[in-house]
Amino acid sequence: MAAETGNGTENGKRMNYAYIVLITSTLAVLMINYVETMVIPGIPEIQKDLNTTESLASWITSAFLVVGAAVAPLFGKLGDMYGKKKMFLVVLAFYIVGVFLAGLSNDIYLLLGARAIQGIGFATLPLAIAMVTDVFPKGRVAFAQGVISGTVAIGTTLGLVIGAYVVQDLGWHYAFYTAFALSILLFIATAVLLRKDVPGPKKKLDYAGTGILMVGITLVLIYITEGPSRGWFAWDNLVLLVPGVVLSLYFFVFESKKTDPMIDLRLLKLRNVFIANLTGIASGVTLFLAFFGVVYHAELPKVAGGLGLDVISTGLALAPATVIMMIVGPFVGRVMPRIGPKPLIIIGSIVAMIGFGLFIVMRDTVTDLTIDSAVAFAGTIMIMIPMVNMISVDLPPGSITVGLGFNSMLRNLGGAIGPVVATSIMSTFTVTIFTMTVPSSTAFDAIFGVGIALLFVILVLNLAVRNYVFRDGVLELKPKK
Repeated sequence: MAAETGNGTENGKRMNYAYIVLITSTLAVLMINYVETMVIPGIPEIQKDLNTTESLASWITSAFLVVGAAVAPLFGKLGDMYGKKKMFLVVLAFYIVGVFLAGLSNDIYLLLGARAIQGIGFATLPLAIAMVTDVFPKGRVAFAQGVISGTVAIGTTLGLVIGAYVVQDLGWHYAFYTAFALSILLFIATAVLLRKDVPGPKKKLDYAGTGILMVGITLVLIYITEGPSRGWFAWDNLVLLVPGVVLSLYFFVFESKKTDPMIDLRLLKLRNVFIANLTGIASGVTLFLAFFGVVYHAELPKVAGGLGLDVISTGLALAPATVIMMIVGPFVGRVMPRIGPKPLIIIGSIVAMIGFGLFIVMRDTVTDLTIDSAVAFAGTIMIMIPMVNMISVDLPPGSITVGLGFNSMLRNLGGAIGPVVATSIMSTFTVTIFTMTVPSSTAFDAIFGVGIALLFVILVLNLAVRNYVFRDGVLELKPKK
């Protein structure tokens, strides 16, 4: 009896610590997503204050995105080798320096450099997911991952709404000052509350492979972000794309010949891991297609067929959808151990397709927009949580963090492609209202139609997933088909 009581006490302590890790890491991810979205409403004012061009100002977001995508696998590898808490603190330290410099910036190039440093903060997401994977029982890992994934959405909406108020009332510098204060508090909380983790086996870091991947992905992302302004077939943009694609493909050839590669390509051939990574790219494109399509339609003048909302009103219209994501995320995490990832992704794809279909047939009022967004984003979160869980379940412990970092990089790549696809469609299908040339109704139909097609691809891909469940906390694979 005493032994049972002792075991119960120990289990209780382990779960208490697991929730401390979850809350701390979730707050860090929430803060970074909140701050990065908060910057968006201030870009026109920043452009004016720093007397710069629209093209350079667009890099205020792109610099974060490009660096974030490039470093996620690297810090995942470092987390596996030197400890996830240690790397989490290193990433937060870079982010603190970045937001401090950004707040002091009075020159666009200094600001862009600061934003690039902040991009390292993106690595908090795969590290956070890996940390909760380590401390939660296997049967409850999906719940914890669901909380973190849902937080990404709510941080985005909070940043959009609060950011507009901060920029309007205090000025854009204060978006970074507040981030600086919050980052220091979270750094201290992480250092004090989280236990020193056990480092993995020390391996020689694959600097050459890391460099090839980072340069290749960076060049491709720069091409994508510059495409709408420079032109997709402009020579000064193609000189970025061609070597970027060549280096990205060569990375896989290079890694296949290494005895200690950054990413063991044999693990990426695992069925569920391979499907999860393809789903990562497609879901990233889909999510940002929806986000940009909804925001542009909401803020388009009424005379041009939009809703004529300002930034704050748009954020408030999307707020219920993010609250639903925050509810659906943990719910999916609780259900998944009992039914597995495969049925949830299939159901999520269907739900999201219904949401995108609603955007096509019903988007004339703010209420329509709120309902459509709630359905579409609820379906999206039902895809993302099982996708992440498949990687953390299928990969061996020493490769989970770098695998999650690689998946985050692919989702970020998809997130970069989504806005480009949306804006390209909007510039292709236009209508002239008085003296304004604006996206036509057909443009938004096409955006959401592409989203439906991508979701169908996700559904078909995940029909091949090998499902698994947890029985009394023990992994149970379904028979191969």
